[in-house]
Amino acid sequence: MDSHYDQVMKAREAASGGARLYFAYSTILDREAFLEWRAQHGYDFFELPVGRIGEALDVGLVYDFPSRWWGGRVAGLTDRKGARVFGRVFEIAAKDWPIVQHKEGAVTGMCVERPVRVRLQDGSEVDAVAFTTNPRRASSEGPVSDRFVEALERGAQSAGLPEAWVASLREQAK
Repeated sequence: MDSHYDQVMKAREAASGGARLYFAYSTILDREAFLEWRAQHGYDFFELPVGRIGEALDVGLVYDFPSRWWGGRVAGLTDRKGARVFGRVFEIAAKDWPIVQHKEGAVTGMCVERPVRVRLQDGSEVDAVAFTTNPRRASSEGPVSDRFVEALERGAQSAGLPEAWVASLREQAK
């Protein structure tokens, strides 16, 4: 059986043209952690573009995935009228989408893709794809991972997200 890397590389080779808008709100925004993950998985050639700050509309964070690696529950998205989640919108070439899927846990079935409507800083809105907990794997049992919340805060800061959002992350994890 092919490794995750082999599967991703085959999918990358098969993809042609086009791009997808990816809304990132989680630990992929932690630049240092992303570079470490990238090196560990052999994706040194992949550069995450700069992206644009935006807020996903009518969704909120929910800590619903128990992660052994993080030592507690980590965040996904849930529909919540009037709520918003800040992040960055990246334009990802179709050939690189499997790398994003691998990073987000779709390859292992931990996460699934979901559409989100994102308001950019200039007031325009775009449709993008985000990743959230696979409903079959969701659980509210166990504590929230402090390490994950710290990585979420670091990522939000390094991504230049609004200070009020960064400050709210620890409170949202309670």
